[in-house]
Amino acid sequence: MEFKHIPVLLNECIEGLNIKPDGIYVDGTLGGAGHSKEILKHLSKEGKLIGIDRDLTALKAAKENLKDFSNVIYVHNNHDNIKEVLESLKIEKVDGILLDLGISSYQIDEETRGFSYTKDSKLDMRMDETQEFSAYDVVNFYPEEKLANIIYEYGEEKFSRKIAQKICEYRKSKKIETTNELVDIIKQVVPFNKANGHPAKRTFQAIRIEVNNELKPLYNTVIDSINSLKEGGRLCIITFHSLEDRIVKNAYNDCVGKCTCPPGIPYCICGSKKLGNIITKKPILPTEEEIKNNSRSASAKLRIFEKNNL
Repeated sequence: MEFKHIPVLLNECIEGLNIKPDGIYVDGTLGGAGHSKEILKHLSKEGKLIGIDRDLTALKAAKENLKDFSNVIYVHNNHDNIKEVLESLKIEKVDGILLDLGISSYQIDEETRGFSYTKDSKLDMRMDETQEFSAYDVVNFYPEEKLANIIYEYGEEKFSRKIAQKICEYRKSKKIETTNELVDIIKQVVPFNKANGHPAKRTFQAIRIEVNNELKPLYNTVIDSINSLKEGGRLCIITFHSLEDRIVKNAYNDCVGKCTCPPGIPYCICGSKKLGNIITKKPILPTEEEIKNNSRSASAKLRIFEKNNL
């Protein structure tokens, strides 16, 4: 299947990065390189782009899409490890970083990857297919309470307890191996009229987040990214659901140096340090036209942070 991914909020990201032609930029979620290609168009030959992705299929597609550019470094890694990636490349600071969080359209649409609740496939959901841990392990081996907690916390699913209970009942007789099996189990618990969409949508989101550890490191990833910027450098982050967005928003707020000491203390003891400024007081949302052309952009939010100028 061809790797297709329409870059969301493309013009807004390019404007937000405030690109310097000779600068160094990181696309921490390279995907099919839609955003990266536009960044490269704004760079001179002296500029450089570092493209990071945990999905080898994405990296292969990106190399093909960017074959006309010679100033790209491709890295098979996770954006959560941005400090280590830059250290390995002997790059101390960069001029801008873009993170387009979540899952790509290709990963959803590719039947063999197991991300979709509308296509039958083996239970997988690994963004990095070199890792062993998959959705199969979560669904078949997590204790009922842990499974319920994940579905509730990561999927914000109010039927989480009943879903976990039904999964554990089912797997007593046989392992759950396919997405269709899992969907059928969820449908027995979640009524269509109360699902606010497909009954399996929230559970699949929760399992995907658990498999790929998408949320736990995110706060530190934002902090590490800001610390990896040169003075005046920009960090642009696109989120697609409230859990991601809340973490990014909180990290940004913590980096503007607001004192959190209790009232009445004569001097600051919280160690708050101002790292920069939030450029977007409110997140940038896609236009109606973009949503019409790409329905998957509907929930996207772009938040921009600028590193302090000393």
